[in-house]
This record gives sequence, C-alpha cells and structure tokens, in this order.
Amino acid sequence: MSKILQVDSFVEEDMMAACGLLCGPCHIRKMPFDEEAAEITINWYREMGWLGEGEGVETAVEKKMYCTGCHGDREIHWSSDCWILKCCVDERGLDHCNECPEFPCSKLVEWSEQSSKYKEALERLSSLRPEA
Repeated sequence: MSKILQVDSFVEEDMMAACGLLCGPCHIRKMPFDEEAAEITINWYREMGWLGEGEGVETAVEKKMYCTGCHGDREIHWSSDCWILKCCVDERGLDHCNECPEFPCSKLVEWSEQSSKYKEALERLSSLRPEA
C-alpha cells in the first residue's frame, strides 16, 4: 500500500476535535499516510458499503473520505455535516464545546451515551473546561 499524502499536511498529534475526541489516534485521519490505519479504515468503509472491493486508499483519498480536523478543510472532513461541528464551530465560533455557556447541552450528553469513546470525549471536555 502506498502512502499518498505527506504527514505534515494533517493535524497535529495532540489535536482535539470540537466534541473532545482525540484526532491523533484517529484511523480516519491517519488513513492516507499510515498503512495500519488505512487497512482498518478501508475494511470498515467496505463493510459499510462506502467503498467497493476493488477500491482502496487511493479511492478513499480521491473521494476525500478522511479528515484534517474540525478547523481544517471542510472539503476534507470525515463528517462535514456533523451537528456538533456546525453548532460549536460554525454557529458559535468556538474551538470546543466546553467553551459554550450551555455546556454540556442535552444533545451532547445524549451523544455521549452512544459510545464509550464519546463518553470519554465528554469527560475530557469537562475536565478541560475553562474557568468561568
């Protein structure tokens, strides 16, 4: 498998998404330049029906099925229609949800109950909440 993109074109390892998820270990973010992440991500894309059997990392990159972070290029974002991204970054002009006076809102709490990773993200945001 070839590495198509340069690592320096991506977000920093310690970057955190608006929702509190960590960007550094994210396979979707690393897919274009990390073979292990690419294998995991491409297999998942195929399972979900987003890529066919003959399609690989080159196709995923061409279709912009990776991410450069919440403040990166929206044309290259895993979920450019993410409601958290729209609310936090677009509508409120914040970097992270914990900067919002309504934090944690009921939608974010409900989201955090869907996955242990989401719960950890909400806890991370809570622990990093700026002093009022």
